[in-house]
Amino acid sequence: MSYSIDLTGKIALVTGGSRGLGKSIALGLARAGADVIVSSRKQEACAEVAKEIEALGRRALPVAAHVGRWEDITHLVDASYATFGRIDVLVNNAGMSPLAPSSVETSEDLFDKIVGVNFKGPFRLTALVGSRMAAGDGGSIINVSSIGALKPNPTVTPYSGAKAALNAISLAFAQEYAPKVRVNVISPGGFLTEVAKGWATDEEARAATALSRWGEPQEIVGTVLYLASDASSYTTGANIRVDGGAFWDRKP
Repeated sequence: MSYSIDLTGKIALVTGGSRGLGKSIALGLARAGADVIVSSRKQEACAEVAKEIEALGRRALPVAAHVGRWEDITHLVDASYATFGRIDVLVNNAGMSPLAPSSVETSEDLFDKIVGVNFKGPFRLTALVGSRMAAGDGGSIINVSSIGALKPNPTVTPYSGAKAALNAISLAFAQEYAPKVRVNVISPGGFLTEVAKGWATDEEARAATALSRWGEPQEIVGTVLYLASDASSYTTGANIRVDGGAFWDRKP
């Protein structure tokens, strides 16, 4: 049996798709043949990525939505199905990981925002889309978590907890919507996105990873395409680390 990553005719939805890992994922899916719904909080930013996707010869739909708000998620799903009639690949990529001075100084508002975007939103979106996938021809759901859930750091405790919760519900959804729907997790490490370039140093990369460097955003795309395609047809409930071999106790 041979495989090729060809997503021609597939419809993919990517949250947090206007920058960073999400933008690379959205463009990567389009290059593999998929039509893509690009979602983030700002419509203009979504539209810019949608233009790049259309320039690749694919259809694109930009939809502004805050995934921490269920009414926004309902609008996103309704708009997606109204335009394309189905979703074959869902990538829950939107996330936020702000630092707090300490756990006791973490405000309720900040805590709720972190949990809302990283956990509540993906839960609701997976429920709405996954149930439709299960009732139809199936699909693949990819939840973008973090190695922070596997190796928690006190500076991002609520974020680590929210991503750990995302890991847990992914296993539950993999069972609930089986056998037609596959649900998997990608746990990225440090990537040189727009946000990270301000703090990620080469010295830290050499100390923290086996590959002695941070990842480039496009380097997550191969794993996404694998999970989105039939190449992973017997893979569900998995958590794949894409982190350059991150080990916190590694010495420079």
